[in-house]
Parts: sequence; structure tokens; C-alpha cells
Amino acid sequence: MSAPAANASQAELDKFGALANRWWDPEGPQRPLHELNPARLGYVRDRTTLAGARVLDVGCGAGLLSEALAREGAVVTALDLAPELIDVARLHLLESGLTVDYRLQSVEALAAEAPGSFDAITCMEMLEHVPDPAAIIGACRSLLRPGGQLFLSTLNRTPAAFAVAIVGAEYIARLLPRGTHDYKQFIRPSELSAWLRAAGLSIRDVSGLAYDPIRRKAWVGGPTAINYLACAVKP
Repeated sequence: MSAPAANASQAELDKFGALANRWWDPEGPQRPLHELNPARLGYVRDRTTLAGARVLDVGCGAGLLSEALAREGAVVTALDLAPELIDVARLHLLESGLTVDYRLQSVEALAAEAPGSFDAITCMEMLEHVPDPAAIIGACRSLLRPGGQLFLSTLNRTPAAFAVAIVGAEYIARLLPRGTHDYKQFIRPSELSAWLRAAGLSIRDVSGLAYDPIRRKAWVGGPTAINYLACAVKP
């Protein structure tokens, strides 16, 4: 177990750790994540076999995607650097009856311990919250076995994303706590693609991730101007 590494903002860890107790409340401050989760899981499930696969969930929060992956039959390890979130994630396993190996550990530290260990890695809504996203991608590449796939989701740095994800979601609809996102840290697909190529990964797909808060539904497809998903493979 490691302390927060340099590639983490303590302010970000504190911000999300403060939400831990209501993480699993579908009407709480993480409501959008609950409604995005089926689409995120479907994107992964459509591109890799999960049953029996060794899967790593990086920036797992309190385990929404981690548990969904485990329910599909994956052998899941999940990492976060906010101790409050890991505590809640472990407690929720008592309710769900699933098995997930939750760790308070950085992905860089795990990469030094266990390279080539995973068939698939998910890193959703996390890259826009760290100082050095490219380092996260490099560590993920090290942790993948040859042929393993990395699945990412993040926010595009566009006026549309600013209007929807910050002004709309945080200030008007109040779907998210104010200050959840920093527009300067949003990531253009071209930037993400460059980091993936620099890490030695081959890009397989980039798709828009659409979200309708009125119908409380998310789906894969359409423009990448706001949220988007990406899949890359280790040769």
C-alpha cells in the first residue's frame, strides 16, 4: 500500500473523498456516474471477454464500475488514492456479495510490482483529475499483458463541454458538486491519442459518450465534443 504519489492532487483526493458516504446513492452527488455506468460497462463488454479476465480499474472511486465488472465474471483489482473511497468500496462488498481486490495504491506503484498482469484496464473519468495523465497511461501500458486492452473515458476541452459539464451540470442543474471539474484539465482526443501512441499502444476506437439527464440515460455514439470513450491495445 502506498501513500499518494506525486501524480495526484491532494485537493482532488479530498474533494472526492468527502463524497464517499453517498457514492452508492443513485440520487446523490454521484447520480451522473450511476447513469453513465451501464454505457461504460457496455463499451468494455462489447470489446473484450470479461468472464475470467483479470481486469484493473484505475481511479475506482467507491467501486461502481469495479462491481459491475466483477458481476460480469471478471477477476477485478481496483485502485484509488482516497482512503475514504476505498473504505466505502470495501464495505459495499458486504452488501453486494461480490469479490473485488480494492487497494489504496497508485497505478505507477502497481506497475512497478506487477507488470504484464492484466487482460484489460479501465480508467474512467479520472485522467482529467491528475497532474500527469500521460504517466497514468504509461503505467497502464506496463500493466497490460500483450494483446491487453485499455479503456478510457474523459471530457473533451471544448466550449460545449464547458457549457454542459461545468455550467449546466454544476451550476444550473446541480447534478454535480461545484468545483468537480477544472476546464483546463479537460483532454482533447488528439492529445489522448498522442499519449497512447507515445506509450506504445495502438488506438482501436474513439467514441462519443452521450448523456441525457432528463431521461437519466447514457449511450455510446455520436459526437465526441463533450464526453468520449477510447480503447487501445498493447501489441
